[in-house]
Amino acid sequence: MMTRRHLLLNGALCGVAALAFWRLGVEDAEAAYPFALTDTQWRSRLSPLAYQVLRKHATERPFTSPLNKEHRAGTFKCAGCAHPLFASKTKFDSGTGWPSFWASLPRAVGTSRDFALGYPRTEVHCARCGGHLGHVFDDGPQPTGKRYCMNGVALSFAAA
Repeated sequence: MMTRRHLLLNGALCGVAALAFWRLGVEDAEAAYPFALTDTQWRSRLSPLAYQVLRKHATERPFTSPLNKEHRAGTFKCAGCAHPLFASKTKFDSGTGWPSFWASLPRAVGTSRDFALGYPRTEVHCARCGGHLGHVFDDGPQPTGKRYCMNGVALSFAAA
């Protein structure tokens, strides 16, 4: 006899299995990027915090990145593979504590759906190495109305 307890338990197990298979798919997808390293190589290349953000989808604490105060002309690049991501002219102060931009460079980033907080968000990743950069929201300034809210530790800056 199927009780309510059995039904809830089976539903929870199915959810855990689906999440596990989804994460496996994400790991496999990361290997498909043009710039790919082994986990050991990533760990040796990145600081512990940069590794957690870029490779494990963590988030740095707000207002901790020196790039929040970076206002020179130049290009913001992926801290993992040095791929150019954002022009400094698209940077703005969103007040969120993370470097924010209203547009990325052409073909610099990719997006995917993220349900880590229980609701859908749009994750932004480097188009070259797949590193997690942050999220994009529809509450930014014109001309795009976008707010690319990036983890500063996932970026590097090259002055023009």
